[in-house]
Amino acid sequence: MNILTFSEARAGFKQALDAVCKDHEPTIITRQRGEHVVMISLEDYNSLQETLHLLGTPTNADRLRQSIAEFKAGKTSVKELPTHDTEEEGKKQGRSGK
Repeated sequence: MNILTFSEARAGFKQALDAVCKDHEPTIITRQRGEHVVMISLEDYNSLQETLHLLGTPTNADRLRQSIAEFKAGKTSVKELPTHDTEEEGKKQGRSGK
């Protein structure tokens, strides 16, 4: 994790932004008169929000933990998903592709 003072962040703002996005590593910006701030990329922020959403209910969190445990224990199977031409399928079902 990178730590910059407010003055350092201001002087090298573009470089700080580029580093946060490229490295996917948060940067803490410290301030003498105010609370410190954490800067992260939008991609990382969205990922955190999605994780919070998925773990937001106990039932879903338990299901995900169970799935991870099964995966780590090798209790997985591979299933082939059907692939088909959606336009051809539409014609078979009487729908136009346009």
